[in-house]
Amino acid sequence: MIDDIRLTGEAPLQKQLYQQLSERILKQRFPAGSRLPSSRQMALDLGISRNTVNAVYDQLKAEGFLTSSAGRGIFVHEDIKAAVKPAGPGLKQPIKNATSLPPLPAVPRNRLKAVEDASLPFQPGLPDLDAFPIRAWNRILHHQESRRALRGYDTIQGYQPLRSAIASYLRASRGVRCEEHQIIITNGAQQALSLIADVFLQPGDRVLCENPGYRGARNALSRHNNPLVPVPLRNQVLDVSALSELGPAKLFFCTPTHQYPMGGILDLSQRMALVRWAQQNNCWIIEDDYDSEFHFYNKPFAAIQGMFDSAPVLYVGSFSKTLMPSLRVGYLVVPEPVVEPLLWAKQINGGESPLMTQATIAEFIESGQFTRHLRRMRQLYRDKWQLFQKRLTEELGGLLQPVAESAGMHLVVEGDFDDVSVSQWLKTRGFGSTPLSAHFIGQQSRSGLVMGFASANERQIEECVVALKAGLANF
Repeated sequence: MIDDIRLTGEAPLQKQLYQQLSERILKQRFPAGSRLPSSRQMALDLGISRNTVNAVYDQLKAEGFLTSSAGRGIFVHEDIKAAVKPAGPGLKQPIKNATSLPPLPAVPRNRLKAVEDASLPFQPGLPDLDAFPIRAWNRILHHQESRRALRGYDTIQGYQPLRSAIASYLRASRGVRCEEHQIIITNGAQQALSLIADVFLQPGDRVLCENPGYRGARNALSRHNNPLVPVPLRNQVLDVSALSELGPAKLFFCTPTHQYPMGGILDLSQRMALVRWAQQNNCWIIEDDYDSEFHFYNKPFAAIQGMFDSAPVLYVGSFSKTLMPSLRVGYLVVPEPVVEPLLWAKQINGGESPLMTQATIAEFIESGQFTRHLRRMRQLYRDKWQLFQKRLTEELGGLLQPVAESAGMHLVVEGDFDDVSVSQWLKTRGFGSTPLSAHFIGQQSRSGLVMGFASANERQIEECVVALKAGLANF
């Protein structure tokens, strides 16, 4: 049904209909190849004679706008730009290859390039999608789909049962001090970081970031042109002693439980020193608890957020690594006075998070299947980690050095090679990775690759080692 055509005024109906249909075709409001209503239906919709519609259709077909097929209907010409020779009364709309646009915004400097083929094996951050319990997930999803209450709107803060389940899980597994009203559900961890930037940063405020560190956080926290200040590592973890020399800052982003990408763990004394420094300097710590579920040998330290009373910590987490990236569900745990400003920012920034997905995750956690899934993945990733390190050492021991502290879903390998070129080489062979040098701020960097083994099977691990050996020989 075409419901936006209005035939008014004193001009003949045939002329008005011809003008409106031809202009819509030229403007591609009726795309090439699309089907138009029958003359009977068009006449009924517009309240005019079918003979008038047939006359217009015949003229448009004669001029190349339309084609007809017996028994199938009337269609906009597939190659409309080549076929049309308009001669209708009053038609002045030219066919253009492009329209002029208003001035475009400047492209941000040092922006992250879009990641193509982000689901390749060895892409950092990608879990083992084949090992996900999809049947159990679908049973829960189908159960939630039958609930009428989940088909409408909910709240900006997030589905209450999910916030309650997250609070219980974080208290038990990470020692986080929180209640459900301190939790905000976000569209992935990246939105959580963007909300923090919107609420906490003013022009000129400085942001401290680990160096090397997570590029997504830098992108979010510097998008208002706030200066980023690199904080060096020592022994693969944040060098807390360097903070006193770096001056004031409004925010400090860090990954203390598993430094990204190097994998070191900040010990208790370092965590205490970090919190003292933040309190003395009126700086908020953004604690990204990346990869905390996948420690293979030692129980990780509790989250900084829960170790100290009134710690100035904004705790960020997501289900992208523990469940599936496509869910796009993350969460923020913040002090109570911060909740309302962040909710206001989220309402403006993107509104509610998908309700059906939230409800499915909540039941997945409450049923105990989340904990069982993590237990299976922990063992699976440990086996892959051991195999990948073993094969790298056997085949490439003289060419690169695996960083043993690397986190539970990826391995960093360092060496004297062009890591950008080798990463591109691996991509042409069907393997993901990111250059280690891309994780540094400034000119000083180290060469290597960040390789996400969690998404690779045993055959792909063997094939990747062979491809990496060939790439190192070429670059």
